[in-house]
Amino acid sequence: MKWLVIIAAVLVCFLLWRGIAFAANPPKAGDPAPGFSLSDQDGRTRSLADFRDKWLVLYFYPRDDTPGCTEQACTFRDDWHKLSALGAEVVGVSLDDVSSHSTFARKYSLPFPLLADAKGEMAASYGSIRDLVLFKIARRNTFLIDPQGRIAKVYRSANTSKNSQEVINDLQELKPPMNADKRG
Repeated sequence: MKWLVIIAAVLVCFLLWRGIAFAANPPKAGDPAPGFSLSDQDGRTRSLADFRDKWLVLYFYPRDDTPGCTEQACTFRDDWHKLSALGAEVVGVSLDDVSSHSTFARKYSLPFPLLADAKGEMAASYGSIRDLVLFKIARRNTFLIDPQGRIAKVYRSANTSKNSQEVINDLQELKPPMNADKRG
């Protein structure tokens, strides 16, 4: 009996290690952003092409209506006008379904799309999935995508209270000034 417990424990540890160790690496700054086409909380299909010629703040989060995820979403909501003024759109992604996203977005008056990645394929393409053997969740990573569809910045294990301001600061540095003198 003791050997069975040991074997079971080793097997569980191996499966957990496999889920952590073999998670895809997220794309790096300069890489093309992986494409996507998923439904948002209103059932509208959104794709990467919809955000062409705009900055895109694409953030992955584990679950709707949990404390950290709510804090992060509400911080992006509160900074939405600042981000919009910088020419950026915000999109959240988790493995929750459209119905869960709809309830979450309505409850907290979120003005941006939440994409339902129920199969985890988009999260996997962005190296932002955590496979916990019995279930999967998205890793809390954020990607700043430039208007040409390339990754400009990656925020791994983003801080829920500071992520939005970090993105704003980086957008201010990365964006050329609006009235830049174009004479050579």
